[in-house]
This record gives sequence, structure tokens and C-alpha cells, in this order.
Amino acid sequence: MDAMSDLLAGVRARGAVFRQAIMRPPWALRMASGAPLTLATMLRGHAWIVPDDHVPVRIEPGEIAVIRGDVPYTVADDPATTPALVVTSADYCPTVEGLEPASGPARTCGTLVDGSAVLLSGAFERRGELSERLLRALPAVLIVPAGPSALTEMVAGEVITDRAGQQLVLDRLLDLMLVSALRSWFDNPDTNAPAWCRALDDPVVGAALRLLHDAPAHAWTVADLATRVGVSRAALARRFTALVGEPPMAYLAGWRIALAADLLRETDQTVDTIAKKVGYANAFALSVAFKRLRGTRPSDHRNQEAPQWRPG
Repeated sequence: MDAMSDLLAGVRARGAVFRQAIMRPPWALRMASGAPLTLATMLRGHAWIVPDDHVPVRIEPGEIAVIRGDVPYTVADDPATTPALVVTSADYCPTVEGLEPASGPARTCGTLVDGSAVLLSGAFERRGELSERLLRALPAVLIVPAGPSALTEMVAGEVITDRAGQQLVLDRLLDLMLVSALRSWFDNPDTNAPAWCRALDDPVVGAALRLLHDAPAHAWTVADLATRVGVSRAALARRFTALVGEPPMAYLAGWRIALAADLLRETDQTVDTIAKKVGYANAFALSVAFKRLRGTRPSDHRNQEAPQWRPG
């Protein structure tokens, strides 16, 4: 499995929540649903995603916004429009100025009139549906082309109907939307995708990254890695740091801890078992590294309550 496939392999929505909101300008909604990751696309008109402490970004039809749940934000017709309501998991389809009362299927809010904007959004319900490695790789807000129009059309068609087995279909469609969006992001050399994603195309550093990803538990040294990719130790260290942004062993430590973080949340394996699986001699060694890189102990990370949400 290649590194990007490994990063995306854990994406699997369960109970994905979709909404279609039809709004008349001026409109602005403060989003506070608690969803760990939200995807949004405009079926008609445009919108601005306005994150706290970040530059507003505009989303047009044919684009997808991927928004991390730890980033408070407003979605509006204009960055200057004051939010009329804070949208939580309990009032996802409220009646406010600019947002018509819900009509039709339960997933649709509003009635289409001239000048209306149509926002289609889908949210992952549980943090465990997404790997921590993926969430940490994403920027606060990512805008990418929506990909095949047939995918967006299929999602829009499912959202406005009620059919047998529909939740399963919506779950898989949300997975596909995210994977399609992220693949476009990874493939574009002009975007701010993680440095290691771009470095995968380098014949030397890419080969080294694949070795580290494929066998994180191996007792790697820079000299060993350099021998395997056919360059000198100094050349590998210099090139790796230049392209990835950190030395090989620092990158490996971060990758091991990211893997451990996912295993702690996703499995009931002991800390000692997880430690050995990701390349540490025992639970104590993992705990020391985890504390240094994450500021907490593995057991505390495992026991930390993962936020969940569900619209009322």
C-alpha cells in the first residue's frame, strides 16, 4: 500500500450527516456542530468560509471545501455579513433570516427562489472515522476542485430523496468525496499539501519515505536508510531535510507516534503491544516519546473522550 493510500485507508463514515441549505442573501451561519470534519460544496451561488484567525476563502460551484472540526468558522454570502445564528448539532435546520423553514425531505432546509444560494454539506460524525495522521496533515480549510461532476450530482440526488439503504449510500459517498478531494490536493504541486506527499515523487527521498512507512518498527538509522536507497548518509540527510522539512529520524519519530495514536484510539491492544508494533522497545519508551511529541501520555490519549455529535 502506498503512503497516501495508507493515510486514507481509515476513512470510513458511519452515520454520515448531509444537509442541503437554501439561503437568501444576506446570510451567515456560525458553525459549531462539533463534527470532526465537514465537506461543503455550492450547488448554486457562492459562499465564503471564514475561519477564526485565518484568511477567508471563497468557494464556488465545482469546488469542495474540507473544514477541520477544531477550527471555529462562519459560512456566509460575504465575509462582512454578521452571523444570524450559531448552528449546533441540535438546530441544524433552524428558521432564521435568510434561511427558509425546512421543506421537503428532512435533509433539506429552505425553498429555492431567484437569487438563492444552495449549500450542500456532509459531515463525519465520529473522530474515529478519520485517522489522526490525516487530520494533522490537513490545513484548517482546504478548497479543491470537486472532481467528477457525476459524484456531486449523485450526492445531491441522494440528499433530496428517501430510499431504502440510503444511509449506507450516503456514508460511502462522503468517503468518496473526501478521498477524491484529497487526491486532487496531493496531486497538485502548487498546493500546500504535506511536504512528504510532494517528496514521494523524488527518486531518493520518495524511496526512503516508502521504506519508513512500510516498516516503521524496523530499527532504522540514517546510514541504513541511505544504503537501502543507494546514496551516502550525508546526501540522504541533506536531501530529505530539504524536501520534507525535517531530518529522517525526526520524521520517523513523528510517523511512529501518529501510528500509535491511531492504534490507541482504534484498538484495545496494550500500550506495550502498540509500542513494539510501531518501533519502540516497550511501553515506557513509547510513553517518553509520546509525551515529548504530543505533550501527553499514551494512556491519557486513549482515555480522552472523543467528541461525537448528531443533529437533532
